Amino acid sequence: MNRPVFAGWWVVAGAFLCMLTGYAVAYSFAAFFGALESEFGARRGETALVFSISAFLYFLLGFPAGLIADRTGPRPVVIGGLLLIAAGLVAASQATALWQVYAGYGLGVGVGIGFSYVPSVAAVQRWFVRRRGAASGIAVAGIGVGTLIGAPLAHALIQQVGWRHTWLAMAALTAAGAVISGLLVRPAPERYGLTPDGDPAPPGGAPAVPAGLTLGEAVRSGPFWAIYVGALLLSFGLFAPFVHLAPYARDVGLGEAFGVMLIVLLGVGSTVGRFLFASVTGWLGRKHSFGLMYIGAGAMLVMWSMSSSAWALVVFALVFGAFYGGFVAIAPSLAADYFGGRALGSVLGALYSGVAFGALLGAPAAGYAYDFFGSYTGAILAGAALCVASFAITLLTPEPARWLAARRRGS
Repeated sequence: MNRPVFAGWWVVAGAFLCMLTGYAVAYSFAAFFGALESEFGARRGETALVFSISAFLYFLLGFPAGLIADRTGPRPVVIGGLLLIAAGLVAASQATALWQVYAGYGLGVGVGIGFSYVPSVAAVQRWFVRRRGAASGIAVAGIGVGTLIGAPLAHALIQQVGWRHTWLAMAALTAAGAVISGLLVRPAPERYGLTPDGDPAPPGGAPAVPAGLTLGEAVRSGPFWAIYVGALLLSFGLFAPFVHLAPYARDVGLGEAFGVMLIVLLGVGSTVGRFLFASVTGWLGRKHSFGLMYIGAGAMLVMWSMSSSAWALVVFALVFGAFYGGFVAIAPSLAADYFGGRALGSVLGALYSGVAFGALLGAPAAGYAYDFFGSYTGAILAGAALCVASFAITLLTPEPARWLAARRRGS
């Protein structure tokens, strides 16, 4: 007799769809960059700020979203968050001034992803232990697929119906994704009398509360701040390509359509990287694999600063996307290794709040640097240097098993 599909895989499917839906909107922004510049007569720093406001909010608001989801379960937070994205797109489509795009797209997409991403990715971690890396990699591959789909879809629609109607069409698709993904995402398996990975329940039944540290215990630990600071420094350069790669391609004579294709390649690389680097963790270890993402992203930023040919930019987009995807896939599983599943939603939200500040400042800083110097080079190299600092911090952090053993001995 065939065994039924373990319910955790349905949670993975819901998280995948949630992230695909939200990030298809977020990372399609490059396709709107030129249209918004022309419509509102905006400079690059001002236009980049639209994306950065949303990125700042969706990383910052992961913390309250995680707290709420830890108490209510992920389903209502995921559905509500994605519906906020749809509402923000509708509002932005009616804008007559750039500040209204800041308010509609920036606030709607930012708050919406903030309230949907962390609860969905934290839910996956609770349903798996042995297969946590694979499950997490599949779930967050939704971000890569969303990047792959969102930009070309938006670019094609803008050519046909204009940027305003494109946002209305994407709002309708987002609302549909909200309902379907929300129905699939569930609270921890203990709520249903199940155990992670579908393993047999221990004697006496499954524990009522997942094991792990409280939020306060996690925040008072060294590994928490190592992950927090490392991700914060990385984020200054991490999001610049998603905003500036399309106008960069136009600057070097390759055209805006080629630039949008580079965003698609970022998505391809990101999707592949989530699975490729999830497999690397098996022999390199999760912590060292995480450090590899930092140094790899930094090396690719250096390459970007020296690239002007089509083939070099294609290689950059694919490989940088892979390291970005690996970072996103490994981060929640590494946090679960250190801190367990007890308060993982709020712990992940607190960790991602550091990324918020880099996301807010990095892309606009690159835009303003271009407006002032006529070049992105200095901003890109600064982002690479910060990646190297993140790598060093990660190397100095103890392995999860060794750190947990030392913690138990000291308690």
